[in-house]
Order: sequence, then C-alpha cells, then structure tokens
Amino acid sequence: MSLVLIRHGKSVWNLENKFTGWYDIELAPEGMIEAEKAASFLADNEFKPDVCFTSYLQRANKTLEIILNHMPVKMVKDIEIIKSWKLNERHYGALQGLNKDDTKNKYGEQKFLEWRRSYNIPPPILDEDSIMNPKKDPIYENENTDELPLTECLKDTYDRVVPYWTSEIKPLILEKDVMIAAHGNSLRALCKFLFDIEDDDIVNLEIPTGNPLLINLDKSCKILSARYLDSSRAENLPKI
Repeated sequence: MSLVLIRHGKSVWNLENKFTGWYDIELAPEGMIEAEKAASFLADNEFKPDVCFTSYLQRANKTLEIILNHMPVKMVKDIEIIKSWKLNERHYGALQGLNKDDTKNKYGEQKFLEWRRSYNIPPPILDEDSIMNPKKDPIYENENTDELPLTECLKDTYDRVVPYWTSEIKPLILEKDVMIAAHGNSLRALCKFLFDIEDDDIVNLEIPTGNPLLINLDKSCKILSARYLDSSRAENLPKI
C-alpha cells in the first residue's frame, strides 16, 4: 500500500521569513514550480493517487491542484479530494505574520526556539478580536468553531492530526493509494506517529517543501520503506 505526503510549495510568507500558521497566504512562484516538479516525480514513479487529502488553506490546495494538473490525465482521472481543517498547519497564535528574525531579536533565542520547535510549549495566544481569528473566517463557518484554536504547540497539532488519520485516512489506505498535501507541522505530527518518533527527537525532523515522500505500508499500516522522490532535496528520514 502506498502513501505520499507532500508539504506545500514555498509560500509568499515562507520567502519573507514570517510565521504563517493558519493565515491563508498564497503560494509564491517558486512554490508553484516546486509543485510542477513534484508532479513529474510522481509520474516518473508511476504513483497514481485514488484519493487526496488536504487542508483548508490555499497554499496546500493550490499545490495539490498544480500537481494533479501536471500529471498525465490517465493518472488523475476520477480522484476524490477531501479537505479538512484537521490537516491545517499548526496555529502560531500571536506570532502569525511576524518576521522570525525580528521575533528572535525581541524575545531572545531560547524563547524563540521554545515557541517554534518545542513539542509542548505553544506561542502566545492570538487575540480573539484579531482579523486572523479563524472564527471570523467564512471557510470555517460549517465547522464547530469551539474546536478552532487560537494557538497550538506541536502536541496540539498531533492531537488533531492523528485522530483524523485514524478515523478518516487509515481505513482508505487498505484499499486505495492516498496522497496528503498539507503543511510542515501537520505532516511532522503525522510522521511522529507513523515513524514512532520520540518527543525530544521530533524537533530535528524537517520536511522539505514540494518534495513527495513516498511511504510503503503493510496491511497494519506499519512502514516498510520510505523515500523522498527528489533525492537532491531529501532530508534525513527517521529510522524505520
């Protein structure tokens, strides 16, 4: 059974070195090119997704759209696409929109690293009156707004991604090839679960933008093998 995880291509705020989180920023031109290249790698490896999962955020949606539009028609015919906010990026709270270097200079490197990389320390909470409060965003109008966060640590992200994987994605893996187009931290959370990474070690896992991670699974969804399709941009994977 095959599963592909792909982090969206570089966004405008990735290039501007800003905390993005749930802010719905668009892909940068460089990110669009990454998505086109990802399509070529998937086609070269004859990976045909039967169903695709993605978040509610346009940078992941657009990445998926570009990939499917640049793969051979026979490989993307009749693909089901399912969106869920449970696959959204980690919510960076009051840090969203701030430049990372400016934040580090203001609060110090230790606090900066705690907010950015620790497993269980969330950033300062977003003000409820902020225009970035997801309760004010119409794309979430049909969701239970009481569940929508105003800040998250990676553990919080894990606690929404993994149950979604278990209830919605894993059952389909048994009969279909699945691709998930999501975000650095939602995919880190899922990889923590799939690769059984310790809390203290997950900080070291960096997922590159726009590079498909092909995972082969057995019938119990244990990993048999895993590799990035673009080997020139492959980050170190955890041991299986």
